[in-house]
Amino acid sequence: MSKQYNVDKMYTYLRGFLVGARMEQSIKALSYAREKHKDQKRKDGVPYIVHPLQMACYAVALGIRDDEIIAGTLLHDVCEDCGVPIDFLPVNNSVKQIVKYMTITPLPGEEKIDIKRRYFRNMLECKGAIIVKGLDRYHNMSSMAGVLKPEAIRKNITENEELLLPMMKEAKEKYPELSDMLFILRTNITDISNALRDKYFDKEPENADKS
Repeated sequence: MSKQYNVDKMYTYLRGFLVGARMEQSIKALSYAREKHKDQKRKDGVPYIVHPLQMACYAVALGIRDDEIIAGTLLHDVCEDCGVPIDFLPVNNSVKQIVKYMTITPLPGEEKIDIKRRYFRNMLECKGAIIVKGLDRYHNMSSMAGVLKPEAIRKNITENEELLLPMMKEAKEKYPELSDMLFILRTNITDISNALRDKYFDKEPENADKS
């Protein structure tokens, strides 16, 4: 049974915060994201808009006050999942850049693993996208148990270990000003990945012959 969410309450709370903080890009992004995701559901059956709303609320709780990062958080799935061209987004070019780097765009004949490697490698060029991706992955990891198939969960854990976390570590060196936020996100993602690993990866029996 899926959790119940009060989308209107979440929306009203976040909008009140954004208005009070005078985050003009995020205010535009909030209403646009709700409109574009209105008929979509997550795999657990909850309204899709819950995902960007919770990500944005989490960002605020972590102390993020960058208007463009919050706006990018709210819009990060609009182009990929709703078929909206990036140029159509009602926000400035900096927010569009974040969404661009968050959007997976396969090249002709490209293998899936190569798509992902290029995706994470390119993300190092956009500070805002790195933060948004960390928020995105943390929220997805925290809500996938009992929803995704075990093999999908294992795939996400492996991707974290091989692609996402190394990229975030490299970003910490490239953008020292993001080090505190990246430390928090990397720690949270690592902790939940380890917890899921304990449940979804086979363990070697304690009395197994190790000779």
